[in-house]
Amino acid sequence: MKKFSPFWIYCVILLTALKAEVRLKDIASIESARQESLIGYGLVVGLNGTGDRSSGNRGAVFTVQTISNMLERFGITVPREQLRTRNVAAVMLTAKTPPYGRVGSQFDVTVSSIGDATSLEGGVLLMSPLRLSDGTYYAIAQGAVSIGGYNIETEAGERQRKNHALVGIVPNGAMLETNLGEDDFDLSKPLRFLLTEPDFTTANRIADKINQTLDSLFSDNSEKPARALNASVVEVAFPEKIVSIDQAINFIASMETLRVEPDVEARVVINERTGTIVAGGNVKIGEVMISQGSLTIHVKRRPVISQPQAAFSNTGQTVLDYVTETIIQEDNAQVAVIPTTTTVSDLAQALNELALRPRDIIAIFQAIKASGSLNARLIIM
Repeated sequence: MKKFSPFWIYCVILLTALKAEVRLKDIASIESARQESLIGYGLVVGLNGTGDRSSGNRGAVFTVQTISNMLERFGITVPREQLRTRNVAAVMLTAKTPPYGRVGSQFDVTVSSIGDATSLEGGVLLMSPLRLSDGTYYAIAQGAVSIGGYNIETEAGERQRKNHALVGIVPNGAMLETNLGEDDFDLSKPLRFLLTEPDFTTANRIADKINQTLDSLFSDNSEKPARALNASVVEVAFPEKIVSIDQAINFIASMETLRVEPDVEARVVINERTGTIVAGGNVKIGEVMISQGSLTIHVKRRPVISQPQAAFSNTGQTVLDYVTETIIQEDNAQVAVIPTTTTVSDLAQALNELALRPRDIIAIFQAIKASGSLNARLIIM
């Protein structure tokens, strides 16, 4: 049997050490350090004939209208019927502000085409406002668009494509025009850590770790400084010795570097579009028998030239015809028995021996979950 190199199916196995400790800042964030989601509308110009196919009242008319409005601001009036937009594309802008962002802070902007453009390669985003969902103006965006690919189409119909050319990023292309939140911490209010992955066990371990560390800073009769409010939030009170912002920042920095052992839920994540499988090292599989066989049907259509001989006085005519050939191939079923308490690493090795395709692996994981042998949550994207 032909063997393939491990993980040729683009299956990523994360063999996580179950007893590994991580920094608190890697699994939780401070409640006040929230990010705001921004949205906007703009134009990408300078495209090489790959913009929106719009003219007058046809195609993406919103692109024509936007260009007309922009030119009028510069004192230029052009009838919309005469505008051509093959070098311009209308786009939507999305971004997230940095935590504790101040006026002048820069961050990335995602640019997505909303018209019928074929590529944003080489384009430049013109100055566009970014707003909150309620319309509040927060930032301004502008800069060259990076797409990391291309989409080339010739008049003959030939097409070459790499990655997705209709969505790009403007690195550090947005600049905050409004401060986010307050400058200072309110020392009378407790500090709250928000877990990235909510889990009661992890939240309880974080609270215990903080209490052990801060035990010397609190009197024996005082309540414990840290407590888990729920699976997502751990609340920590500032010690009485913390009286200034500088001390508060040092206190928070020391909390962020505490090492905690998180309790990770067993998961198997499947992306059917890309054929990617990601599984944690704590995934366990009960005893199961796997049998896999595949049926392949290949329909091939090839052109043939027919040149009939002349009959009587009529001359023969050359005719282009097609011959269809159907090939059916059915492989024998392959069987593998997976013993009890098998790890995902063992399963990956067993499936690799069967030389399966990504879609087959995905179907097998779904079947194992349906049989009750997969002791983990199956997430399909």
